Parts: sequence; C-alpha cells; structure tokens
Amino acid sequence: MHPLDTTRALMEGTGSGADICLRCGSRSIGLCAPLDAGMLDDMAGDSERHALDARDAIFHQGDTARFVYTLTEGMARLTRVLPDGRQAVIGFRFAGDTLGFTPATEHAFGAEMLTRGTICRIERRRLDTLFRRYPLLERRFLDLCVRELAASQDHILALGRFSAEERVAAFLVSLAEAQERRNHAGPVFDLPATRADIGEFLGLTLETVSRAISAFRRRGWIRLHGHNGLELVDRAALIGLGSGDRPGA
Repeated sequence: MHPLDTTRALMEGTGSGADICLRCGSRSIGLCAPLDAGMLDDMAGDSERHALDARDAIFHQGDTARFVYTLTEGMARLTRVLPDGRQAVIGFRFAGDTLGFTPATEHAFGAEMLTRGTICRIERRRLDTLFRRYPLLERRFLDLCVRELAASQDHILALGRFSAEERVAAFLVSLAEAQERRNHAGPVFDLPATRADIGEFLGLTLETVSRAISAFRRRGWIRLHGHNGLELVDRAALIGLGSGDRPGA
C-alpha cells in the first residue's frame, strides 16, 4: 500500500495549521514564503502532511496528477522510466521544493525519497482556488517555476559542453548551495544520492563519477565523511572547475 494512503495528517492534535506552517523549516524558501498567519491557516486547512521513509514513493510516473506536493523535510529524487525499461534520474529536490504540478492529467515522472522526510500535499483544484484568492501565492509559484527553468537550462548546458569532472564539480557545489539556502551551514553536507544516481543525472557512468570524486579527494578539494557526508575543502577550485574555468589545467 502507498505510504500516503496509510499515514494521516501530522497536524492533528499539534496546534493550528498556521502554527505548524510557521514552524516549518522550509517555509522561508518554499511556496508559502509570502503568506501571513491567516493565509497560512487557510492553506493548511486544505493540506495534508505525511512522514515518509527513505525510498518511499511520493508519486509514480503515470499516476493521476491530482495532488501538488511540497517537500518540507528531507531530499528526494525525480525519475523517469524510458520506453526500453531503463530508469533515469532527472533531478533532485530539497526541503521547500514543490513537486508534481503539471497541466497534464498524469505525472510524466516519478518522485521518491532519498532520506526520511515529510511532505505537504494539496489537491490541485484547491491550490488553484488559493491562487485566485491570494495573488501573492500565485506570483511566488511563478517565481519558483522561473528559477527551476533557469536551473534546467544550466543543466542542459553542462550536459552538452562540460567535461565529466566539470559536471561532477558543479553538481557537488550546487548540492552544498542548496543545503546552505536551507540554513545548513556545513562544513559537512548530506550526500544521500548514490554515485549511480549522480551519474544518471549528469549523463555519466557510475565509474566516471567515482573517478572524478577520487580525483577531487587526491587534490584535497573534498573530504568524504562516512557514506553520506561531503565536505568541500577547496570550494573555490570546485567552483572554478564547475564553471568551465578548469583551474590548474
């Protein structure tokens, strides 16, 4: 059974919807950022909150696109199953990111948790009503869409023009920056994605990603902590390489 069908809203018995939303760690960077307490209470009344474990599906490719989701805690990956049956990782999402909003009737890709976390989901028709009621909310959503489009354009450029090491360097920097925007100061950042996941996203093989990470370690640019910890020791070098400057080449 799908975990969202078995887990009820977490807000029950824990205070008003606005109180929960105000305490949400992802509020300042997510869809709800411009809303005041009254607006938050209105939105919370139409939303459901659910806890998920690592590898739990948020939604599957081909599911009816009935809900829009906000990842409020944790990290997720977006996947698409190709016609030949292969699965491709097409993106990663962090706390505050919105998932599943589409004009189509079905989801064109799937989303699953890489870590334990929580999501907030709202029916698309109810969100449309809130957009009409609160223009600030609709404007915020459009701003987030523009940012995602810009990030997608940067990713396409990297796939077409950057070397393997340049792609991996840019990815590691973007991972740290995404967590810093969510008040994770480091110096050790979470890296729950496998090297296979990273390779699929960057258009590289697992072996190529491993070689790039090993090269960065030898140069003293990064340090790995356990299975899921990453420290950027020489961020300037990674930024330079990830922007195509090829420092030290």
